This record gives sequence, structure tokens and C-alpha cells, in this order.
Amino acid sequence: MLTAERRQFILELLQREKKVLSSDLSAVLKVSEDTIRRDLRELAELGLLQRVHGGALLTSPAIASYADRQKQAPKEKEAIARTAAKLVRPGQVVILDGGTTTLQVARHLPLGLHATIVTNSPPIAIALADHPHIEVVMLGGQLYKKALVNVGAATVEALRMIRADLCLLGVCSLHPDIGISVTNLNEAHVKRAMIARATEVVGLVTAAKLDTAASYVVESIQALTYLVTAPTVTDEMLIAYKSLGLTVIRDEFS
Repeated sequence: MLTAERRQFILELLQREKKVLSSDLSAVLKVSEDTIRRDLRELAELGLLQRVHGGALLTSPAIASYADRQKQAPKEKEAIARTAAKLVRPGQVVILDGGTTTLQVARHLPLGLHATIVTNSPPIAIALADHPHIEVVMLGGQLYKKALVNVGAATVEALRMIRADLCLLGVCSLHPDIGISVTNLNEAHVKRAMIARATEVVGLVTAAKLDTAASYVVESIQALTYLVTAPTVTDEMLIAYKSLGLTVIRDEFS
């Protein structure tokens, strides 16, 4: 088998099984584990998978630019946003993390809602600028241009002054074993601080981000109070998450 054929086989198997082990691939493809590790390393460098100890996992679609991510799974994100917006209660202080799904949440908050939204996302702050009853607290910091969020020490320090009722967390990658992970270290620190400053934490996750991993771990699955995902996500895909005690909320497309 040629190198290109072998790597295509690895990617196809990964799509079906959600993870691959180097030892299993070595046996099936009849090549050394060193060869498999080299294949996985080079595929990871191309952004096609995420290497982990002993093998590889799927990589998140969140590695794309913000503009490209806005085009990904728009119906799923709208359904998730409608559901998540219903979790916000009058008078609450809510941390609304950055991201294309959380931007949709901001757009689905009722016009009659009185609440305070704390965000590190300039697009979300702008989307809420004309809302008649929502107070917007904008967290400062260095703009991480790829995700259009503010990150860094200033952002984390500002969060220490917040005691939120709810955090709606944009999730880059979610895996039952690895937990919540992202592609940027500074963003990982900010998300961890958001989780620490909220009474309840809701992870917003499209189907493509389930069972994926990124380089920087934010927290374990247990950090989430609820997981809001799309109605297209099957019960089978959620078994591992529910077995960890996570409450999953889905809604139907309207």
C-alpha cells in the first residue's frame, strides 16, 4: 500500500470510529508503529487529526477562521441558540463566551429580557448594542483575531470581579475522556476563568465538535452543568456524555 493510500485509510477509519490506535493500525496495515506515528504526525501537521497518546482523535472544525465558521452548520447553530437563549432568566448576570454559536444566542435573546451580559466578544457586544434592556459588560484584553475574542491576563483579571449566574460557553472540541479543549492557550485560560466564575455552565456544541480534541485542555466534562446540542445529534452519539452525568438538552428545528 502506498503512503497516500495508507493515510487515506487512516482518515476514513477515523471518521467511522472517532478514534484510532497506533498499535491497531500497525497490525491492520502491516507496517511498523514508527511508520504509523509518522503518518499521524504529518496528518496532524495538515490539521486533519489530533494526535493523542497511543493514537489520534478527530480534529474540531473550529480550526477554521471566524468568517468560515459562520458558514458551518447554520441551522444547527440557530437551533442550539434558540434553546440556549431560553435558559437565560430575567435579572441574571450571564457570561456569554465568544463564538459563532454564542453570537446566535445574543441575537435570540428576547427584546423584553432584563439581564446583564458579560462577554469578551466584540461581535456579541455589537449585536446587543441596540437591545433595549440588556446591560453589556465588555471584557478587555488582546484581540485574538482568528476567533474575534479578547484574551490574555487582562481578560482573566476582569473575570475575577464577576460572579455570574450562568455561563454560556462556546465549545471548540468536546470529548468524554479529554473534556473541553481549544486550539489557543490564551483562549483556554479565559474559558477556564469563565467556568470558575459562574454558578451554572452550559456548553454549546454542534455535532461536528463532539468526540473531537484540540491542543489545550480547558476543563473536564464535569465542569459543565448542561450540554446544549442540535436535534440532529443522535442518542448514540451522546451515550458517553450522559454516562458521565451530563444533562443534555436538544430542541427541534422550527
